[in-house]
Amino acid sequence: MKKSLFLLLLTFQWINAQISLDKDSAISAIEKKINKPVFPDYSIDIISFGAKGDSLNDCKFAFDKAMKHLSIKKGGTLNVPPGIYLVNGSIHFESNVNLRLEKGARIKFGNDPQDYLPMVLTSWEGTMLYNYSPFIYAYQKENIAITGDGIIDGEGHTIWATWKSKEKQDKLLSREMNHSSLPIKKRRFGNGHYLRPQLLQFLESSNILIAGVQFQDSPFWCVHLLKSKNITIDGISYNAHNKNNDGIDLEYARDVLIQNVYFNNADDNIAIKAGRDDDGRSTNTPTENIIIRNNKFKGLHALVIGSEMSGGVSNVFIEDNVAIGYLTRGIYFKTNSDRGGYIKNIYINNLLLLDVKDCIFMTANYHGEGTGEYPSKISNVTISNLLCNTASDNGIVIEGYPSKKIDNIFLKNIRIKYSKNGLTFKNTKNVVLEDVIIGDEAGTPSSVK
Repeated sequence: MKKSLFLLLLTFQWINAQISLDKDSAISAIEKKINKPVFPDYSIDIISFGAKGDSLNDCKFAFDKAMKHLSIKKGGTLNVPPGIYLVNGSIHFESNVNLRLEKGARIKFGNDPQDYLPMVLTSWEGTMLYNYSPFIYAYQKENIAITGDGIIDGEGHTIWATWKSKEKQDKLLSREMNHSSLPIKKRRFGNGHYLRPQLLQFLESSNILIAGVQFQDSPFWCVHLLKSKNITIDGISYNAHNKNNDGIDLEYARDVLIQNVYFNNADDNIAIKAGRDDDGRSTNTPTENIIIRNNKFKGLHALVIGSEMSGGVSNVFIEDNVAIGYLTRGIYFKTNSDRGGYIKNIYINNLLLLDVKDCIFMTANYHGEGTGEYPSKISNVTISNLLCNTASDNGIVIEGYPSKKIDNIFLKNIRIKYSKNGLTFKNTKNVVLEDVIIGDEAGTPSSVK
């Protein structure tokens, strides 16, 4: 028994060394793939298309006209000077456009749902369907950006907030459509339905830059990158406290860099997803090659994978991040036995957490849901150099599924100063702990005299 344990520890020491080497080369390879969009040296001002930054006049037509103009010109920068620009309806991007908000500029969206019709192809909690347009939307575009120091304001606390209590029937209907593989063209919501739209969604798009701006008061998820690739998110911030105000949701996305973000939102800060159940498994498009670094976390959960992850999530590298306020959970992997798919090759290093409910929580039994037909596989996860002040409930929970145990988990240099419950491991194998301390560190026992 001692020999087998010794060999296991030697194996994991070798694996950890290899992970460190492979991690650096993998990050470098991802960075080489990600190229920021380049725009023609052509710039226009939204004011010249009739917009008024007085918070009263509707600027929807001005933005539509400016986007069309830039499309004809093969791209350029649409500049928004200081002022409050009311937009009653969505802004639909064209390729090769940089929407630049100067300091003091605010785009404030109106709150009449009818202004966000006709419906567009979108996704709602992992199910593809047709619904109200996200407020800023791109479909099959390339070389697009939102930059500057301004604010994008969803005004989500108004009529949209009342939809949360009305959405259950539509949410269940969308999942039934998913499970029955109903053709997407027949999954139509909109009038008479209550699925809230996202503040920003780029779908099937590439070469994306989102930098500098602040997102606030979203009706639903804030920034949703769906079936898109080659993405840079840098230096943005949040002030979003409505229900389901996720900060960044990556879904079927690949080759993504998220850095220098200041989170302050009422749900997941970063959620990595890959579709729900039948949709995710049939799409078979993983979310992969993600770099997350130098961010500040505050909200419900900091780093989340799931629960919609049926297409699989892999090759995620998370380094040098800190919490700046309370979080319910610091690291949260969540799936159930209806999802299928996998979470693998996840590397988390240098994470500082303050006060949380749960520090590390991995579960294949999310909400106790699932028939058992499609259990998910969680494997090959390394978490190192994590410091947490207090965990009011749990320090580390790793809960697999009986037929698909969570395996190959390496925890190194983890320090949780206080936790009500220290460790809970269920349905796991090959979990190795090195220098893990929860609570007061034990000293050297004194000799009996």
